Amino acid sequence: MIQKLFPLDKNYILRQAQSSMEDKLLEVMVSELKISYKSLYNPLGLVESTYQQILETDTFPTDRIRVIYQQLSGIYRFKYGSNQLEFLFDGRSHFEKYQEDWQEHFVLWLRKLGRHESYVKCMLRMTLLYDTENRAEFAENRCKSFINEFFDLKIIKRKGELKLKIA
Repeated sequence: MIQKLFPLDKNYILRQAQSSMEDKLLEVMVSELKISYKSLYNPLGLVESTYQQILETDTFPTDRIRVIYQQLSGIYRFKYGSNQLEFLFDGRSHFEKYQEDWQEHFVLWLRKLGRHESYVKCMLRMTLLYDTENRAEFAENRCKSFINEFFDLKIIKRKGELKLKIA
């Protein structure tokens, strides 16, 4: 991570908090995905081949799901980040507070996204129902596009810099 001027800038601390929780929250992402699949496609919990595969799959390439996690992290920093630290009177450090805030917001977002079929299908193709790299790449691109639409964001690349804009 490149720190430019102020090491105690809120966004630097927030980014460190998000990256320290990445592995833990990737597991949360997969468990919430299983819950979303069950509520959308199998509310009775009947065990059929696809549901059995989703329940039993533990290993899959995590590079694609990391991209989605980093996208959601960036959106959170964009929407809720500022460079001002707040006063904390409960004895916690800013790092601990931002970890807790990020985790709560992340789970909330996953549950909201999990109500949409296209998000669930794309995430399943990238993770638990992973079969080929081409399908996973297509699902990743579709998922990133869906997330941008969901949060009403536009990502514009000009002169090598990415800029987020609220549409």
